[in-house]
Amino acid sequence: MPCRRAVDRGTVTAETAVALPSLVLVLGVGLAAVQAVTVQLACVDAARIGARALARGESEDAVAAVIASVAPDGADAELSQDGGFARVAVSAPVRLGSEVTVPIRVVGEAATPREPGSSPRQHGPRG
Repeated sequence: MPCRRAVDRGTVTAETAVALPSLVLVLGVGLAAVQAVTVQLACVDAARIGARALARGESEDAVAAVIASVAPDGADAELSQDGGFARVAVSAPVRLGSEVTVPIRVVGEAATPREPGSSPRQHGPRG
């Protein structure tokens, strides 16, 4: 009769080989989620700063430059002024490292009341 240990030999290795791809997948999804939150926060910060500059009456080019200095790479901004508010929406793709782009785009939006005396101009999308 064979020993119980001889029958179980290699079971741990086989179980690890089956479970390891699942663990790598869970790790990858977790890292992508963290990166998406990081890009989202950067977009919200850029939109908030851009909305304040737009509410002060800064030119479209100056607002775009401020947004570009804070926003993540590849971000697009949309500027508008309506109803007494300066509104900015910044969107950007989520990237994992420098090579891999996840098919997710996050958006950060902000609205700030216009300063008295600032001129209400309509602005289109900026890229």
